[in-house]
Amino acid sequence: MSDAALDVVEFLLTTSVYSDDRTLDENDLPPSFRRVFWTGGVDDDGDEGRRHAGISRPLSATNSTARQATGVDQPWEAVSDLMFTERDEFSGTITLAQEEMAEQWYAERVDEERLLENPTLTKHLTTHKEFGDEFDASHEQARDQNRPIQADRVWIDGLLEEYFDEEDDEEMLDLVEIRAPEEVDMSLDDLVLTEDQENELNKISKAIEHRDYLANIGLREIGKLLFVGPPGTGKTSTAQALAQDMDLPFVEVKLSMITSQYLGETAKNVDKTFEVAKRLSPCILFIDEFDFVAKTRRSDEHAALKRAVNTLLKSIDNISLIDDDVLLIGATNHPDQLDDAAWRRFDEIINFPKPDYGMRADILTLITRTMDIEEFDPQLIAEVTQGLTGSDLRMVLREAVLEALTEDRTTLDQADLLDAVEEFEERDTLKNMDMMGGDHDALVAGGDLGKASDGGEPSGSEEGHDHAHDDGDHDHSH
Repeated sequence: MSDAALDVVEFLLTTSVYSDDRTLDENDLPPSFRRVFWTGGVDDDGDEGRRHAGISRPLSATNSTARQATGVDQPWEAVSDLMFTERDEFSGTITLAQEEMAEQWYAERVDEERLLENPTLTKHLTTHKEFGDEFDASHEQARDQNRPIQADRVWIDGLLEEYFDEEDDEEMLDLVEIRAPEEVDMSLDDLVLTEDQENELNKISKAIEHRDYLANIGLREIGKLLFVGPPGTGKTSTAQALAQDMDLPFVEVKLSMITSQYLGETAKNVDKTFEVAKRLSPCILFIDEFDFVAKTRRSDEHAALKRAVNTLLKSIDNISLIDDDVLLIGATNHPDQLDDAAWRRFDEIINFPKPDYGMRADILTLITRTMDIEEFDPQLIAEVTQGLTGSDLRMVLREAVLEALTEDRTTLDQADLLDAVEEFEERDTLKNMDMMGGDHDALVAGGDLGKASDGGEPSGSEEGHDHAHDDGDHDHSH
């Protein structure tokens, strides 16, 4: 029997069991199933303008819903030969004519690893009088490893639609970017982090896990991190990867956006941003360009900007990981521009320096793991890329791949990578030229990238170990 049949039968069983068992909730459905059945509702007063999202019983299994949930193109065809399935030609509904036979069929073919991906069926089968002893799994285990509903895009969109019920409020969304964990394409395992970075992230993960304990002992001043380091060293992507790993919505704010056309509303919009984070909690609130705070406080900027910055600082004071389930992460490329008022808002500072020789070799190995490169020596490339960030290294690999494609090649060699380093050096030189002053002898920002060091750790600014990947700040990942 095909995998498609197993997928569809699982879907049919899940919809049937979930519809009948009222002790189950949305977190008992696999995310791909929740996405299909998540719908808006209408207030009791009939106000069509205010909608509340949710999943209503009974769940209807049709060719369409089964296709969306399982990815099987022709769901009915996949199970039509099974004795326990039937289809209503008029409505298109697919049902289990003999559910006990379907349970037996499914139980004989599913393993524990797959079963644990479906809390609904884990509970049903492990408590079943016939199959209960066949699986070393529990409903609690399945719930623990199933992504929570608060991490789903449909849940986030439903909440935002409910909250931003006025046109003016919708404009505020231009100031933030909200990502569901499923939309983040990297995890912490995809990044190369320094030991210090790993230790700090582990501490905050433990703090999130034991929030109740910390509240009970009165330790509430925790959960406000500041990431500092040059562009391309992994600040943004580390925060995003943390969101994916912990199944938390990711709310990103770029402070420079408060100079947008909504200038007169900036203070209110800052308030609204923090309110969104609290409503999406537990979540990560990521505030980029935090040095903008100090710049604005020192300057003669518009009074509305200063009010907005003061509102921001007060909002930071009033938000808490322990009380509000919001992890606040600030990031800056210019820590030297922060004043004491900004520094004291954070309980942990995590450094993101440029990667050293060993870290560049690790980053290159990570980035190239899906590439076909003959006689690849990441240590050699690491030696000739002193001063580059993970983001820069990705650009080098991009240049090598594109250059090979112009020669109709998908297999690279070491020479391609060395040539790409030289191309990057030339581009970086042009970028750093003082064109107006005619200084055409400007040096590459990263140093003498074209020459290999004489063994060991290359000389120059090789401090720290950084392997994260950021975006502007996007760097050290695959």
